[in-house]
Amino acid sequence: MDRLSQIDTFSSYTRVSRETILSLKIFEKMLISENERLNLIGKSTIKDMWKRHFLDSYQVLDFIEENDKIIMDLGTGAGLPGIIIALGLKEKKMPIKMNLLEKSRKKTSFLKKAIHILKINAEVINEDVTKEDFKLKESVFMARAFKPLEEILTLIHKKAENWKKILIFQGKNGSKELLHASKTWDMKYKHRQSVTSNDSLILEIRELKKKIE
Repeated sequence: MDRLSQIDTFSSYTRVSRETILSLKIFEKMLISENERLNLIGKSTIKDMWKRHFLDSYQVLDFIEENDKIIMDLGTGAGLPGIIIALGLKEKKMPIKMNLLEKSRKKTSFLKKAIHILKINAEVINEDVTKEDFKLKESVFMARAFKPLEEILTLIHKKAENWKKILIFQGKNGSKELLHASKTWDMKYKHRQSVTSNDSLILEIRELKKKIE
């Protein structure tokens, strides 16, 4: 699918304004311009950016509610999905803040620049989530291409005290990871097939408790 067809598909699915499409085009240029230096996304995915990254990220907006005040994107990298979601929240006039957690200083500089240019309600947090003394204070978390499901669940269990929802993008091995995790964790969850791939799913976890061995 060529770029224009991808943009048409994105527009048809999301029904966003021309202003948001323009903002995404600006972000697209930023990603391409800085990718060689920062390794933000795989080179092979650039030609499919609107489907592979933008639409894939945007679809999780369906799981976000008005009372989700602050959301953290764990290991945001290039700002995917965090910046895309922040643009969606701006489009929908939802007063929700997006915190972008990233341990790379170079990438955080890119993210701060993007936030400024796109005028979105987001903040960059330059920290390593695996640090012993780092705690997660937000109530909603999302993760895309971050860590295996089991590691994400362990991090949330150890570091987040008052969370209410975790949104996780699961790839081709998502069903297997979920089955494996269910042996260690009692979870209240629901999932939906990704709109960009029949092999992928979006997992929403509402309750999490470690099973007694």
